[in-house]
Amino acid sequence: MLRGFRKLRIETERMTLRPPIHSDFRAWTALRAHSKDYLTSWEPSWAKDHLTRKAFTNRVYWAQRSVSGGTALPLFLIRRQDDALLGAITLDNIRRGPAQAGTLGYWTGEPFARQGYMREAITALVHHAFTQLDLSRIEAACLPENAASRGLLETSGFKYEGVAQSYLQIDGRWRTHVLYAALRSDRRGKTQAG
Repeated sequence: MLRGFRKLRIETERMTLRPPIHSDFRAWTALRAHSKDYLTSWEPSWAKDHLTRKAFTNRVYWAQRSVSGGTALPLFLIRRQDDALLGAITLDNIRRGPAQAGTLGYWTGEPFARQGYMREAITALVHHAFTQLDLSRIEAACLPENAASRGLLETSGFKYEGVAQSYLQIDGRWRTHVLYAALRSDRRGKTQAG
């Protein structure tokens, strides 16, 4: 096992955020399959083998390499009361040097949507990124019509920064996204007079 991978845990009020492990396969596949119609209009197109054990095994190995190499933190949301998998959150594209930044992505299974779980996860992961990883900036993007995701980012302390044309392929098409960011020391909108 790669150093630090199994030890990585972020605790929230109701959940443990931790990297995926091989034994999560059935829960992950069941939740993704159940939530497919709910998720696919907001996500990149699923590969034909998306829900296979091989694809999940590759996902776990990628998570291990990413955590070990410091390039990403892919975490599953596990509800402590019953060990249910609720969704996932990833701090990806971690950039060091002068940037000290990363990009946030997330999904919640349909049965667990709009119950505050992802807001709790975002708050905890952003805090971890600023205090433990010493990042300065966390970026996120979503489709302009995704009112739920925009509201989630805004209530989680992210501020709107603009629009990126043809930013990601979502559901098979290049789509424009709105961009948000959270800064460790946010001075936007403040003046010396304020």
